[in-house]
Amino acid sequence: MVKKGQKKIQLSLDMAYSYILRKLADKLVKLLCLGAALSVILPFLIILLFLFQSGASSLDLHFFTQLPKPIGEKEGGVANAIVGTLILMGLTFLIGTPIGVLGGVFLSEYGNNNLKKIVRFSADILNSTPSIVIGILVYSWIVIPMHGFSAIAAAVALSLIFVPVVCRTTEESLLLVPKELRDAALALGIRKWKVICYVMIETAKQGILSGVLVALARIAGETAPLLFTAFGNQYWTYRLNEPVSALPLLIFEYAISPYEQWHKAAWASALILLLLIFVLHFTVRMLLRKTVQQ
Repeated sequence: MVKKGQKKIQLSLDMAYSYILRKLADKLVKLLCLGAALSVILPFLIILLFLFQSGASSLDLHFFTQLPKPIGEKEGGVANAIVGTLILMGLTFLIGTPIGVLGGVFLSEYGNNNLKKIVRFSADILNSTPSIVIGILVYSWIVIPMHGFSAIAAAVALSLIFVPVVCRTTEESLLLVPKELRDAALALGIRKWKVICYVMIETAKQGILSGVLVALARIAGETAPLLFTAFGNQYWTYRLNEPVSALPLLIFEYAISPYEQWHKAAWASALILLLLIFVLHFTVRMLLRKTVQQ
């Protein structure tokens, strides 16, 4: 009886020891996951705080409405770079969205297996290509033959980055549409192109729009392609065949300069660019939330 009692006690101790180990392991894993989550959040918060500390003091009405001024003159701004950024984003949107969406429709609805694999592989490779390589290629294809830098060349370079993202996002969004919905529309005798336009794309439009906004957020901060295509300027211009300024270019130019005044302007410009990208990503999150609710 004593031995049986000792065995029961020993078993109870073993179970308690095992329970404690499991609880400690669980706590440890939770702490590791929390640390990993903080390692993602903290860098963003540090960057945002540092940009506010370094650049917020330079933000005023003149900064948004005036052109850059020489060193020593006050009340200079980056209005031409802001407008140039919006022009390049708009041109890229107009060039890349139809190509990317139609490419995604082809992959989802029309392409055979072999051709799908080739197009999908090409889109993935283009999506992974360093942006500076794309800038050099467009420089050779457009800038040299046109004998000058231009907004068109910059938009083409950014479109090569933009299109693969939209193409793959459109494909994935269309594949998420229930097959029964497509089959029901086809069973009614509706032509396939009408089914795609009025059923498939209409159902997946929020996912497609989210992909477009994500792609715009990505190209908004690209600098390398613009160095070889847009080149930048210090004045107002709306001509697409002339060099155009942009916030990433201006940040690069001011950051490598030896002037403290330009350094402050670079921090302020970086803050504006970050807020622009934040707005785009926030819009994407809202669209995705609506999609999930529907």
